[in-house]
Amino acid sequence: MSLITKDLLINFLFTILPLFLVQMIYFAKYSYRFENFKRRTFAIFPIVSLILCMIFPVDTGPYYVWDLRWVPFILGWLYGGYKLGIPLLFLMLFIRFWLNGDNGFYIACITFFSFSIVLFFISKYFSQFSLKYKMIISSSLTFIGLMLSLLVSEQLFNINRGTNLWIQYISIQIIAMVFTNLLWEVIQANFQVLQKLVKAEKLQMVSHLAASISHEVRNPLTASRGFIQMLSEETSDQKRKQYTEIALQELDRATEVINDYLTFAKPALEKEEKINVAEEIQHVINIITPLANMNSIQIKLSLLEDDQYVVKGERKKFQQCLINILKNGIESMETNGKLHVIQTNNQDTIQIDIRDEGLGMTLEQINRLGEPYFTTKEKGTGLGMMVSYSIINQMNGQITVVSELGIGTCFSIKLPIYQ
Repeated sequence: MSLITKDLLINFLFTILPLFLVQMIYFAKYSYRFENFKRRTFAIFPIVSLILCMIFPVDTGPYYVWDLRWVPFILGWLYGGYKLGIPLLFLMLFIRFWLNGDNGFYIACITFFSFSIVLFFISKYFSQFSLKYKMIISSSLTFIGLMLSLLVSEQLFNINRGTNLWIQYISIQIIAMVFTNLLWEVIQANFQVLQKLVKAEKLQMVSHLAASISHEVRNPLTASRGFIQMLSEETSDQKRKQYTEIALQELDRATEVINDYLTFAKPALEKEEKINVAEEIQHVINIITPLANMNSIQIKLSLLEDDQYVVKGERKKFQQCLINILKNGIESMETNGKLHVIQTNNQDTIQIDIRDEGLGMTLEQINRLGEPYFTTKEKGTGLGMMVSYSIINQMNGQITVVSELGIGTCFSIKLPIYQ
């Protein structure tokens, strides 16, 4: 293998390295859900590849510089159209003039300007072809472009580098074009699969939400309908009053379910106010204490009595979040258990630890907390934890869970201190 061929193969690496960069960007978009990712990111490939190929060329003598610029140039035109092709044309000519404005520059001007006209018309229909025809077209265009360059250099400028050298040059260019074009098609196919996966995840979440809403709302509505129907029958006033109360309770239950979903889906708090964390915890403990007494559960409380420990949020929703977590902790324990509520501060954050001595959870169950309709309780809906996660997230906080089967679970809520 000649030195020229080896240098051209090294130059070939410059055509595929930017493609791997594009692949990394695609995967980053999928992994981190970059919404501002634009399709024009594809332009990274031909622009960077063209610059690298021309800055590190294969020198074959005076008046002529060989490299693999045809590969990114043609693919840039075919996939990006004139919006990418025209900037590529002027970028290529600028670099060629900057390297050495000899006869080779004029050869490039004549060849690439005339060939860009052909690429302009083909690029309009290129995306409609199958992979097989795309490979044939790109390879044929590479061969035609190189033959045009050969004719211009020999007929107009009397520059002859030998048939053997041209055969090596054209062969490597075509092989590089086939490989690079195939690699780009594979990257595009992978990205389309990732986009479909993202849509499938969203549709699956919507289907779960729809199923859980219909399931939870249908039951109280069906019960209400039954009792209202019984009211139309001949019954005593006492029975009518009893049926009316039950029907109203079931309707209230349906309303609570809908409100829970609205709280989860709402992108922002309705109003923001300063919340004294210690006062709200004490208020919630007073509400939840009767339930704890019914289950013979002791609540151990440790608070920071200081007005500086204030957070920003909506008081009612914050109370709802704490009630949901405390209620879950009480219901997870048998009688004579202890529920610890500890408030601490760490630099700019307030931490609330709610630790129970219940059954505990597996790692898989912890990872699914906050999902709609996931619960570890027999008659639970999973809406309470879903709402709690949403509320804390809206307050720019986070919830972490540590649990061990047979020992208990600790919910840690971290919130930024409002200055």
